[in-house]
Amino acid sequence: MKKILAVASAGGHWTEMMLLKEIFDGHDVAFVCTMEMYRSEVAPNRFYAIPGVSRLYKRSIAVSVAKLLFILVREKPDVVITTGSAPGLLAIFFSKMLGARTVWIDSIASIEQLSLSGRMAKKFADLWITQWPHLADPVDGPTYQGSVL
Repeated sequence: MKKILAVASAGGHWTEMMLLKEIFDGHDVAFVCTMEMYRSEVAPNRFYAIPGVSRLYKRSIAVSVAKLLFILVREKPDVVITTGSAPGLLAIFFSKMLGARTVWIDSIASIEQLSLSGRMAKKFADLWITQWPHLADPVDGPTYQGSVL
């Protein structure tokens, strides 16, 4: 059994994570999201709410980083998986430094090109996935393994 930390922003990123939820069966899973209102969707699993991250509001980044570090130290996950977004990028960055395996699944909304966070995730993701076959690159990644929708 692996300890998994699943990280997603609210909205579409969270919806995609919920579509993946059954692959976590049999593992010890905790969820992180930018909206407290999603807690009931993953009960009885552990759930943490963190502030959203915005380049325009530097304070939001500092608070999110502090909360993510607290969560990572507390949870000590074997694997961190995210369906994209800035909080997910921060999570895999710090998780990688702490020795966890990391999985980035770029959002299905990134149709024409990988998201900015998705392009940055290449450096930190052990498994780097796009949900669009035309965005996959067999040499440099990301890989295409299907879509969650």
